[in-house]
Amino acid sequence: MEPSSVITPEDVMECLMNDGTIDAMRLKIINQLKANEELKNTTIKMAEQSKVLNTPGAEKQTKRELFDALRQELESSVLEKASKAVWELILDSNGLGREINDTVEKVFCKLSGRDPPLFPSDSDTDTLATLAKKGKEIIKNSEEETNDKDVTAAAAAKKRKHDEVMMNTGGAKEY
Repeated sequence: MEPSSVITPEDVMECLMNDGTIDAMRLKIINQLKANEELKNTTIKMAEQSKVLNTPGAEKQTKRELFDALRQELESSVLEKASKAVWELILDSNGLGREINDTVEKVFCKLSGRDPPLFPSDSDTDTLATLAKKGKEIIKNSEEETNDKDVTAAAAAKKRKHDEVMMNTGGAKEY
């Protein structure tokens, strides 16, 4: 692919699929889901409260019959919770989500011939924010100094010299 051509999301996905990155990310997501204790506990609780398992005569059903009935009863709600957990992983800006973003950005940069990073990282953003804040403080302080100088100059301009006061009052001293 030429560096000057337009890089599409499909180009990036194709590269990620061909080099095995998608499979590696999928495996990481699965392993993190398996390690998610909250998701495990919720699923166990749902199974324990299942109508299928708590119906009289459930113990007489075969494992296959129970499994099929449980799947029919719980599949959508369990998958919904698992889906939310996956999205939390994908959108996590510190964990796997950041790894996904960085990987996609590297592939895009490689395909387009650009140098990474395209966007500043959080630490760079923090540094930029700190620099911007310091810059604002410096500007504010210099404005305050300028204002102080203006006030001092204005006050000095308003002050009359002793001779001027004496001339305006006809030479009489005021105390």
